[in-house]
Amino acid sequence: MLVKQIISEEILTLGEVRNLLEEVREERSKEEKELGYELRKAISHAEIFARLDAQKSRELMNELSKLEKMKPEIAVRIADILPMTNDEVRSIYAKERYTLSENELKDILEIVMKYT
Repeated sequence: MLVKQIISEEILTLGEVRNLLEEVREERSKEEKELGYELRKAISHAEIFARLDAQKSRELMNELSKLEKMKPEIAVRIADILPMTNDEVRSIYAKERYTLSENELKDILEIVMKYT
């Protein structure tokens, strides 16, 4: 499949991706079209690894975005992975040019714990 033009771009959580792929699956089944290999694999991956539904994952991402030192890309990663320890959060921030204080780590983990 060749992409001719990007119409829009949006950061999505894995829960939201799962919902979109489910819509595509239903649409294809109504049209009695076969799912391609890549689409089947994407649906399988989303079903296995999405821990939260679309609404909860978006709420978590929005709440995380209010914190200082939180980029949208990192908020999505945290919403998808749902880290439970300081080390897991630090590993998500490993490529950033700054480190998080203990209070910042605690704040992130408290927000994540609300949604698990």
